[in-house]
Amino acid sequence: MAKLAINGGTRVRTQEHLPWPRATAEDEQAVLEVLRDSQWCRISADRAHEFERKFADFQGARYGVSLNSGTSALELGLLAMGLPPGGEVIVSPYTFMASVTSILVTRGVPVFVDIDPDTYNIDPDLIEAAITERTFAIMAVHFGGRACDMQAILDIAKKHDLKVIEDTSHGHGATWNHQGLGCIGDVGAVSLGSGKNLSAGEGGILLTNDEEVYWNAAQLHDLWTGGLVQRSGDAGGGSFIAGKDWTFPQAAPNYRLPEILAALLISGLSRLEEETQTRADNGRYLDDLLEASPLTGILRRDAYVTRNSHHIYTFKYKAEAFDGLPRERFVEAMVAEGIPVNIAYPRGCHKQPLFHEYKDNPAWPYNRFPVDSNIDYAAVECPVTDYMCENETIWLSGSYMLDAGREGMDQVAEAIDKVAANKAELMGAVAAG
Repeated sequence: MAKLAINGGTRVRTQEHLPWPRATAEDEQAVLEVLRDSQWCRISADRAHEFERKFADFQGARYGVSLNSGTSALELGLLAMGLPPGGEVIVSPYTFMASVTSILVTRGVPVFVDIDPDTYNIDPDLIEAAITERTFAIMAVHFGGRACDMQAILDIAKKHDLKVIEDTSHGHGATWNHQGLGCIGDVGAVSLGSGKNLSAGEGGILLTNDEEVYWNAAQLHDLWTGGLVQRSGDAGGGSFIAGKDWTFPQAAPNYRLPEILAALLISGLSRLEEETQTRADNGRYLDDLLEASPLTGILRRDAYVTRNSHHIYTFKYKAEAFDGLPRERFVEAMVAEGIPVNIAYPRGCHKQPLFHEYKDNPAWPYNRFPVDSNIDYAAVECPVTDYMCENETIWLSGSYMLDAGREGMDQVAEAIDKVAANKAELMGAVAAG
């Protein structure tokens, strides 16, 4: 039996895990060109325009509006669709808090619907029970880069005349039935922030096929374009040009994407197709390895998930297969073996203090702009999310899925087997600790 690295043995994977994101010589040259031409703002330059057209085309959308963050894309998407004050938006509790806070700050009301235990995405079978006369939209969060069951969601939305916004922050290059994520509902919101598969450190983009939503978003994303938008004859979908006649009919914020970040994103976009396919191929291979093992579980293989971008690779820890070894100790042992796994979210969004300490909290949005809502968040129950956050889910770094190759996937399975073979020793250390 090989000695565990956490106890002084040799690691399964000796290669160091490289940080992400990382810059190429092409990225550096692209940024340098912006610095030298002194056109750093999209009002006077065209790189942001170029990026939004290229990314919308890559993902399969008719229109794109580049922004300063994925959070801005979610907020702008809700506003551009016409979310009314107090409008309810159904959302998964298993997501980054920006999915939920975007609803709050646009004066909507988040309504949590639990996830499917075999997909970690919102469970369509639970959505209709959460619909009320105030429901405005369903937010489909494609967690990890795995498509939600969009046909079921679209059918429900059509039946109840609801909007659909896709949180595609993990879904660059991913597809549902060969259609790019973020292009299926009314709006897609994509993060380009630090750690994302396409990243400029900060940034985002709104995608849509709806012309009215696009022009609403174009005007609302920046004060300068409020009444100054000119529609082009571009058959590819449209463009907008910010004029400077000092006319401001819109109360718009500043969500603009800086030109330096746009240049960095254009450069990175040239690599994204190849990188996405590599992540997808490695994910399928690792699924095969882990599915064959009694030690772990994988997410369900749905035919509609035609490409998973694996911003995060997720699998299930089976504590019973390790004689009750705490998941935290399993993760520590795996990391020591050179496999960059983690537990990640310790709780769902519905369990965050924001939703349980709000009555006298001046930061609670409804205390600043009262909304007629009778939802008692303390009573919200999402048992599947609670269980998998507390007991089951393991994340594997998405950049590992890009870099490690088939050898790295084999080493994940090898490390799991090695930890299992030494579980008695680890359990003894836990008991002694």
